Amino acid sequence: MSRIDDSKDFLPIRIAVLTVSDTRSLDEDRSGDTLVGRIEGARHIVADRKIIQDERDGIADQLRAWCDQPDIDVVISTGGTGLTGRDVTVEAHRDVYEKEIDAFGTVFTMVSFQKIGTSAVQSRATGGVRNGTYLFALPGSPGACKDAWDEILGLQLDYRHRPCNFVEILPRLDEHLRRK
Repeated sequence: MSRIDDSKDFLPIRIAVLTVSDTRSLDEDRSGDTLVGRIEGARHIVADRKIIQDERDGIADQLRAWCDQPDIDVVISTGGTGLTGRDVTVEAHRDVYEKEIDAFGTVFTMVSFQKIGTSAVQSRATGGVRNGTYLFALPGSPGACKDAWDEILGLQLDYRHRPCNFVEILPRLDEHLRRK
């Protein structure tokens, strides 16, 4: 089973947080606050934080901009993963991905099912990679952000997590771009 190998040094990574909402401000962004608190509590670095409206092109543009910044390793968005007409975060993420992390959505659904039962089918959490940067789209509730961090991301973004983790392969995510 998974575990933290305390013989290894912790490696902080730089994470940007994007809240997708037509109505929230930073003062009212409980989901973003949940992520920031957990990121900082885990000793990672919050590299940037923004709120953006539910517009597919605007979301995709922000994701691309962050993926082009060498000082950002991970982008986590919250909001816009549901089924309504304004929920376009998943589509924006997929517009940006070079590769999708298919199992992220599956594992998130498993975690959510334990907490909210069959209501978990209404979420479309997703993960992927672009330009050596991990991207994750989470639902817009503080509980979903807490569950995703505590049960998945907090572990996978810890270099000491065994048997494997996202951080140890981070330097190789863009190796195809460096080959000649």
